[in-house]
Amino acid sequence: MRIAIVGIGGVGGYFGGKLAGRYASSGMHEIIFIARGEHLRKIQKNGLQLYTREGVYIAWPNVATDDPSEHGIFDLVFFCVKSYSLEDAARRLKENISRRTVVIPLLNGVDSALRLSAVLPEADIVSGSVYIITFIEKPGVVIQTQGACRLTFGTDDPQTVSRYTPILQLLVESGIDAHLSDHITDILWKKYLMMCPLGSLTAATGQTYGRILQDEDLRNRLAGLMREVTAVAKALHIRLPADAVEKTMDMIGRFSFDAKTSMQLDRERGNKTEVDTLTAYLCRKGRETGIPTPLHDEVLRQLDE
Repeated sequence: MRIAIVGIGGVGGYFGGKLAGRYASSGMHEIIFIARGEHLRKIQKNGLQLYTREGVYIAWPNVATDDPSEHGIFDLVFFCVKSYSLEDAARRLKENISRRTVVIPLLNGVDSALRLSAVLPEADIVSGSVYIITFIEKPGVVIQTQGACRLTFGTDDPQTVSRYTPILQLLVESGIDAHLSDHITDILWKKYLMMCPLGSLTAATGQTYGRILQDEDLRNRLAGLMREVTAVAKALHIRLPADAVEKTMDMIGRFSFDAKTSMQLDRERGNKTEVDTLTAYLCRKGRETGIPTPLHDEVLRQLDE
């Protein structure tokens, strides 16, 4: 297979690095990294340097490029860009897509597959989700610090999901903790239940995971934000467990005290954030379903200031 990883940031760097390390020199699969700027140049010169909890290694893809149009049809594509760059990145790959191409977005949010289908109507698009904390330390270097390093992908159709088993196998054989699901929408919303409230609140307040949980008012505010997500999810017929808020709060408590969300880091650095995909999306769905979201509305106003 010809496998492209679009966006070699934290997520794309970690999982793309796993694929490159296993397959790029094996002749079994061709691994193509799509990156840009100085990060791309460093990868082309020195390989992708990965510092993970499992160890330190250098990943060399078969190809590292900023021009996918030169590299023909891809069999499998992982989109690992920021959510606000998704459509632009997808348009650049239109010449690489056929009816046989499987496309898996690994972004925050719950609507990436729908957005991709509007740009790449020929592709076989399935949804994906990851739990990992990684970041680019400097060009050519990706660091993984926390998270389960788990990748889940699939559909909501038990009758057809088995056709993606070969992809599951190649991921597992590369050392990735991968899972194939026939209820992927529920899994996306389970992650969204954590990432939307936590990303929104940390970005708006500038507080870390630990400080949010330590402060009684902020902890209660976080739980309230989560309850708004579960209310909207219920209105959309999304299945979240009855104890989803409590379990998600417990999960957050297992991260380090000083951990920060990517949305918080982007805001601190003056970069564009994923507020539209996370906070604003929930507010919009609340209005569409008639579910009040006053806490999200308030934090959205803070983030827009």
